[in-house]
Amino acid sequence: MSQSQTGSGIEALGIRPTRPVHVNLNTSVIYEHAIRRNEGILAAAGPLVCRTGQHTGRSPNDKFVVQEPSSDAHIWWGKVNKPMRPAHYDVLRADVVAHLGQQELYVQDLYAGADPAYRLSVRFVHELSWQNLFVRNLFIVPPAEDLAGFAPQFTVMTAPSFKCDPARHGTRSDVVIALNLAAREIIIAGTSYAGENKKSIFTVLNYLLPLQGVLAMHCSANIGPQGDTALFFGLSGTGKTTLSSDAERRLIGDDEHGWSDRGVFNFEGGCYAKMIKLSAEAEPQIYGTTRRFGTVLENVVIDPVTRDINFDDGSLTENTRGAYSIECIDNAVLEGIGGHPQNIIMLTADAYGVLPPIARLSPEAAMYHYLSGYTAKVAGTEKGVTEPSATFSTCFGAPFLPLNPNVYARQLGERIAKYQSKVWLVNTGWTGGPYGVGSRMKIAHTRAMIRAALSGQLDHVGYQRHPVFNIEVPTSCLDVPMGVLDPRSTWADKDAYDAQAARLAKMFIDNFRTFEADVPAAVRDAGPRL
Repeated sequence: MSQSQTGSGIEALGIRPTRPVHVNLNTSVIYEHAIRRNEGILAAAGPLVCRTGQHTGRSPNDKFVVQEPSSDAHIWWGKVNKPMRPAHYDVLRADVVAHLGQQELYVQDLYAGADPAYRLSVRFVHELSWQNLFVRNLFIVPPAEDLAGFAPQFTVMTAPSFKCDPARHGTRSDVVIALNLAAREIIIAGTSYAGENKKSIFTVLNYLLPLQGVLAMHCSANIGPQGDTALFFGLSGTGKTTLSSDAERRLIGDDEHGWSDRGVFNFEGGCYAKMIKLSAEAEPQIYGTTRRFGTVLENVVIDPVTRDINFDDGSLTENTRGAYSIECIDNAVLEGIGGHPQNIIMLTADAYGVLPPIARLSPEAAMYHYLSGYTAKVAGTEKGVTEPSATFSTCFGAPFLPLNPNVYARQLGERIAKYQSKVWLVNTGWTGGPYGVGSRMKIAHTRAMIRAALSGQLDHVGYQRHPVFNIEVPTSCLDVPMGVLDPRSTWADKDAYDAQAARLAKMFIDNFRTFEADVPAAVRDAGPRL
């Protein structure tokens, strides 16, 4: 519905609107607004296609946390969490509020967190109607009876057309994502990339929940036919979304979850999937969401006449995205809740070609690899990258961690021990040599190994400890050729393998020095050896 200034909830923010304010519009009505305002166009099969302009991804260097007494001692200050002075925030807020007062505004009241015991009520205020649909897809829409007395615990104000002044606002550029934990507010300005809405709330939950004893995780989750829950951690390009989308298992969520004493729960009510090179054959469930009304597609290329989508065209960005409700997935767990995970999969795409395709991790090794958060970019993915490039993103989500990573690692270790979860390191990267020499691990083999792990089949095979990476490698696996399991045997030049393995092991060791002082010796010793 549309409402006047009073009753919209924004007067409490100090916004004095001079134009209409629209509150909790449904999908059909938002479509009408977006098309009327030329914010997007309708694709042939029904999605709303929008462009985010100059910013086609997150702006991590423009993210700040207001340095104030209630949170100062908890924040992991540094490159990820840069401080903003309260005085700068106050000026920024006043200017953004004045700016929003001159705009036609769209408000959505939504929940973050499927478990009512840990749910966060969030009010989003947008100047772009399509971003209002984005958050409506990504978060949980409250029942009508909850909206009448909705009391937001956090507010997100987005002003893409507002340009910051670094001298006046204490920002790095004309873009800002400013988190004020004391005021329970987030300001996003200068960027139209809708993913900032999603990740800013993820950051908030990553702050609030661990302090309540709930582990916040950047992972996907699904449930098997026997009711067994599995988690899938992994950075971009490792196959997290693809491998957790299994026709034989029900999807809890594709990206963000909490793990409490009650079990696992989704933070969101939708999915935000990469669309580049999407095909009906490789990812039928995700592809199906791009052919239905309600999905928001960002920066995909569309034929201006036929309105057909070209998913192979990355001319606007390789980071093309789709935002859709989890109800679009046929076998989704709509309540967003599962039990304690029996299995945890940590995915890595090792472009050096030396990690085994699957290995069993001890609880200590699980904490080591969780803190490491390793994957590798391949040559050619970024300008100037001519050989594999190692990436270590602690807890598989460093940009979204307001607390010290050891807080999350300790909570993970405690839960693994308490609920006897089995942990697996799965390499979806290269075998037989590094990128450019070897070949990408066959997805059929990876799926077979994951099925064997989740079904318990790998509990009944032999293991050998990798001499460099210090992890247990199975000696056999159903539907996987025996030679595939031993990475060294897949290389024609064994000396080259040994040199490459030692090189990657040193990268692990060098990276882990950041954490050594704060972890038990058993965790440190569970890492690679030289």
